[in-house]
Order: sequence, then C-alpha cells, then structure tokens
Amino acid sequence: MQKLLSEIENYIKEIFPQLGLNKSRELVRLVFEISKKSKKTPQEILLKENAKNFEQTKKYLINIRYKNPGNLADIYLPKLDLNFTKQANLEEKTFNPQNIFIEDLSLNSSLAKRVKEKFPNTKITVFKGKFPVLKESYSERKKNLIIYTEKFDFLKPCPCTKNANCCGYNLINLGFGCLYECNYCFLQQYQNLPAIALPSNIEDFLAKIPTATFRRGHFNYVRLGSGEFTDSLLFDDITNYSADIIKFFEGRPELFEFKTKSTNIDNLLKLPAQKNIVVGWSVNPQNIIDTVEPLTPSLNERLTAAAKIAKHGYKVAFHFDPVIRHKNWQENYKNVVEQIAANVPKENTVWISIGTLRFNRELKKFIECRFPNNIILDEDFYLSFDGKMRYSDAERQEVYEFLKPLLEKTFPHAVVYLCMENKK
Repeated sequence: MQKLLSEIENYIKEIFPQLGLNKSRELVRLVFEISKKSKKTPQEILLKENAKNFEQTKKYLINIRYKNPGNLADIYLPKLDLNFTKQANLEEKTFNPQNIFIEDLSLNSSLAKRVKEKFPNTKITVFKGKFPVLKESYSERKKNLIIYTEKFDFLKPCPCTKNANCCGYNLINLGFGCLYECNYCFLQQYQNLPAIALPSNIEDFLAKIPTATFRRGHFNYVRLGSGEFTDSLLFDDITNYSADIIKFFEGRPELFEFKTKSTNIDNLLKLPAQKNIVVGWSVNPQNIIDTVEPLTPSLNERLTAAAKIAKHGYKVAFHFDPVIRHKNWQENYKNVVEQIAANVPKENTVWISIGTLRFNRELKKFIECRFPNNIILDEDFYLSFDGKMRYSDAERQEVYEFLKPLLEKTFPHAVVYLCMENKK
C-alpha cells in the first residue's frame, strides 16, 4: 500500500506541480481510495487530459469514489499516512505477557495471586500511583499486563452518542484492553495504554450498585453490563469476575449482561444459573468475522457457547453491531439470524440490538495503518448527525428495515432495538 501511495503522490505532483499541500492531499486520498477498491492504476483513474483544475478534478474523483456524494461538507478527506502507527499483529493468538505490573494496593488481592500462578515465569514489577510509562504501540499491548486498584470509575450510564436514541444501558468498566483485532474497534484510537489493565477490587464496583440511580431507556427494568473497554469474558479464566458478579446479583432486581465475542464460559457453567444474568454475543456473518474480526471465535463457536449457556439456564442476547454492509449482506445476515434460531432456544433470548458501523473520524487513519488491506473503508462514509462517520441515511435505513422485522418475527419474545442511532 505504501508503494501505491508513493506512486499516487508522484502522479498528482506531476499533473498539478503548483498545487498547495492540502489540496494535493485531498486528491491523493481520493485516487488512493478509488485505486484500493477498484484495483485500477492512478493513470487509469485520472487521465491527464481530464485534470483541468483542482475543483473540477476533485468533483470528478468524488463522483467516482462515492455513489451518492450529497453534501460535500460531509465527505472527510484527511491526510493519508500509512506509517502513522504499527500494523496489527495477527499472528499472536495467545496471551502470554512479557511484563506484569502490579499496583502496591493490589499486591495481596486474589487477582494478583491468580496472575502469579498463571504466569509464574513472567517478570513482576510493583508500582505506586500512576500506571507505568510504556513505550510500545497499541499493537504491542499483549506484552504488558497491569493489575491495579480502581479508585474512581466504577459505574456510569452508557455514553450514548449525541442526539441518538438512548437504550438506558448502565456500565461497569471491569478492565481496559482486548486481545482481539476487530478492524473497527474504537480502542485502537481511544486507548493510549499499550497494555491490558485489569482492576483487582471488583467488590468496590459492586458496592456502588445498591445506592445507584439507573437509566432505563425504553426498558421496564434496569440493565447493567460490562464490556465497554474490554470483552466481558475474554479474561474470565484469569479474573474470575463472573463468579463474583453472579453471586452478587442473586435475588437483585437488575439484569446484568456479559457482552462478549468470547467462548470463555467455563466459570458460568460451574455456577447455578440465575434468571437475571444475561450473556450477550456480538454476531456477524462468517465472511465478516474472517476478514474484519481477526483472532475472534467463529460464528459457530459463539453460537455453540450461547447454546450451552441457554441450556444451563441463563438468558442470552445478541448484538448485530456493527452491521457491516458488503456484497450480499442481506443474504449473509439472514443466514446469521437463521443460525441463531436453529442453535439457541428462542425463549431464552431477551434482547437483540442492531447498529450499523460508525466511528470517530480520527479512527479512519488508525484502521488504514493497522489494517492496510481492510475492506470496511471501501464503503461510503459521511460525517453524520453526531459527528461520526456513518453510512448514508438511506443505507442505514435499508439495514434496519431489513433486519428489524426479520428479527422481531424470528424472536417474538425478545426486545429488538436500534443502538446508537438517530432519534429521527
């Protein structure tokens, strides 16, 4: 990709030698995105005789790149820098940290003890106060594990995007960082810590719940969950959080959800199931899992785990989020719905969310660098109602009009709702 970028930069400079830096960058990006998707050379995309001036050329390229350009102000054309950060490491599938950092306040915790037992040969450094300064990139986060005592961020409402419908979700942030490499993950932009960080004091998180005021959204019950900054179950064999949570919620009125792509369910199966514990899986067609969600379990593995959880007596949920538009997307997502229905008892499914792919515009350069062959940025994205990059209104509407009725018909006992979507 870097070779292609250099070729395009030289070609644009040849055509427009006097063009300013910002205008040149816009043309370079447009030609690059068209070339990446169409496999055409820069010379095939932009003939010299058609490049009369900047404005004409930009409009010409935008009409090739975007199916429905609409308002040009909604098209985001930042500088293209493929060396902005390191590429994702898609070879390292296991978690075996080279360094373990334990806060002094967490030294005697049960989590610290489990970590020492699981990684007996790993160097341990004790720190006080602030997290250690680490020089690795986000792509190298698996090298470092931090065990700390959380002091402030225990419980909060889900940070619903501005002007979007609120689902009334409430969050416990039990950890920071993930081993998976989903191309769209916001953590690669948001997380400036090249490590996996896990709190040792889960009891302090749970202690806040009895006196808290919760949002409900359009649900008639309180929903809490984990999984905003990490996968809820991915590290459960290390943390044992699920056992503490399940015991705490016994007899309580709230529902708690473990949001996950993981199949790490052994701890849940060791305990008696409770009616107010939900395990929710993010799902996508297998072709999207293969290309966009590296290192994650397959769809079949996720549904096999969901079936085991349902059989054990827990409630389950599914999250079609993000829905990623691609060739034959309707057929592929319909197959996912059918696979869920064939594998998991419908009466055990309590809710299903739908949300189309969206991201902060700065995430685009992280995706381009970390996943240079990604397919998700080949689609058309526009600055939307909340300042995020989204499919067009018409494309999102098409997704919801297809999936929502299908899910409601297939799972008549489940609440089907849109996630992070425009109130209109």
